[in-house]
Amino acid sequence: MPSSTRRARERARTRDRIVEVALHVLETEGAAALTIRRIAAEVEYTAPVVYQHFANKDALVLELIAHGYDLMLAQARRIADEEPDVDRRVLRVAREYVRFAGEHPSLYQAMNDSAVDADARRRAAQPTVDLLLELLTTWSDAHGVVLADHADACEIVWGTLYGIASLGHFDTIGGQRAQRLAEQALGAILLGWRGQGGG
Repeated sequence: MPSSTRRARERARTRDRIVEVALHVLETEGAAALTIRRIAAEVEYTAPVVYQHFANKDALVLELIAHGYDLMLAQARRIADEEPDVDRRVLRVAREYVRFAGEHPSLYQAMNDSAVDADARRRAAQPTVDLLLELLTTWSDAHGVVLADHADACEIVWGTLYGIASLGHFDTIGGQRAQRLAEQALGAILLGWRGQGGG
């Protein structure tokens, strides 16, 4: 194996390890514990080694946010692949969104933190948003519902799920109930759109 290939693999492994440790610290201790110095100590490197991979803490947090959306997207795709009924598919994705928020509270909070660059967060979220748009388009086509604006419909769904997930996150209603309410809320929205002929 050429030395350049070996170095590239070692570099990729180091980066993956940094992300893995940062995610663990974030999930177990919260965002306040997430510092470059702490991550360097945990991976047994010096801080400059971490800075070779991430320019600063914000860059590391953005990587974790992208990782969070990748996890969310993978689960949503799995549901989309295995659930033939489009109505059930939408409801299961809704439930999964809220479940994810409950199981990864610190990561979910980082994914929605206004302190993180909004454009960068939007870019990280875009593949998940695109999947939701595709799902809503499939649903509207299946039922002959003309949605006035698919982007607006997507924002309505996303905002509803975000609100319910937030109630679950702050333990106002509990995680299991939040998941049930997400399904009920989406079911009501879809029923309303079908009754009105669109959004």
